Amino acid sequence: QVQFVESGGGLVQPGGSLRLSCVASGFTLSSRAIGWFRQAPGKEREGVSCITRLGGSTWYADSVKGRFTIARDNAKKTGYLQMSSLKPEDTAVYYCAARRNGCPSAGDLSGDSYTFWGQGTQVTVSS
Repeated sequence: QVQFVESGGGLVQPGGSLRLSCVASGFTLSSRAIGWFRQAPGKEREGVSCITRLGGSTWYADSVKGRFTIARDNAKKTGYLQMSSLKPEDTAVYYCAARRNGCPSAGDLSGDSYTFWGQGTQVTVSS
């Protein structure tokens, strides 16, 4: 069965850090780009970051640039999102996803082209 299992969410104070992980099974993660998305209550899903198959190229939304770092370990079949200097506006359900080929060069900010999705993990930034 195809699984993309997330972990690492939780409650953190503003300025704190969290690392999210997604472990793949049932599909070949190394042949796919990994994206991270988030959705806050009442808002549309938005793209946060993307990394290509070998990690040679990355993309970040302007809202997280300089604070978040995306990474992957294909040997462990795992994708990561390191989040630092967290702000209350980062509060959302975060999703990992994977797609064939590389990261979209333009558009698809909502992740419609991604094939496999994690179950979502809640990140709450509050004092």
